[in-house]
Amino acid sequence: MLQDHPIVTREAWLAARKALLEKEKEHTKARDQLNEQRRALPWVKVEKAYVFDTPAGKKSLGDLFDGKTQLIVNHFMLGPDWEAGCVGCSFGADHIDAALVHVQQADASFVAISRAPLPQIEAYKQRMGWRFPWVSSYDSDFNYDFHVSFRKEDLAKGKVFYNFRELDTADSAIPEELPGLSVFYRDHRGIFHTYSTYARGYEEVLTAFMILDRVPKGRNESSIMNWVKRHDEYESAQPHACCCAS
Repeated sequence: MLQDHPIVTREAWLAARKALLEKEKEHTKARDQLNEQRRALPWVKVEKAYVFDTPAGKKSLGDLFDGKTQLIVNHFMLGPDWEAGCVGCSFGADHIDAALVHVQQADASFVAISRAPLPQIEAYKQRMGWRFPWVSSYDSDFNYDFHVSFRKEDLAKGKVFYNFRELDTADSAIPEELPGLSVFYRDHRGIFHTYSTYARGYEEVLTAFMILDRVPKGRNESSIMNWVKRHDEYESAQPHACCCAS
């Protein structure tokens, strides 16, 4: 209970804060080391020719690099028969547009990919007011090959592969779509899969959570993301002005 939280003098607070600062510095150094290990992972060459539906027509995985050598893919949960995108994926997508110009300056492109048909993606993207590139893998094996989508027959078999392990579909209700992020590199040798992360591995991208982790109530959850909604569904939400509105 916050009402029972210790109240101390400024001097006592400063001593406690300095002690925590040392732990924060250790955490920062550990994160830097982890990032180095992440970049040092071996790569796998992408042999399959994936094709996606985009507003500019059919494009290959190589086309999505848009002239950069690095490509970040957000596996956005929006299935072919869904009326709206996943709440959690939508929460994450709200953090992308502002960062995109900076990411592009670091020789990296970003794209969201979903199995929903392109018109469905475009409609939801307009509703949310997002500008980042978003393409459809509806006629592609891409989502299945990167273990973020599951065919009904695969779910019926009792096990699916997600987050680098087998999940028992009998023990939990595994949906046909799950979230993730994958990274690719391209040079004269071809396209390489360098990294993927799933579940909470994408969490550091969620700036709102990183900010809330520093306030007394933290993320203020009774269960994971229980209060999070699409940004136009909060009671205090204002109509979102779409950039393409006339």
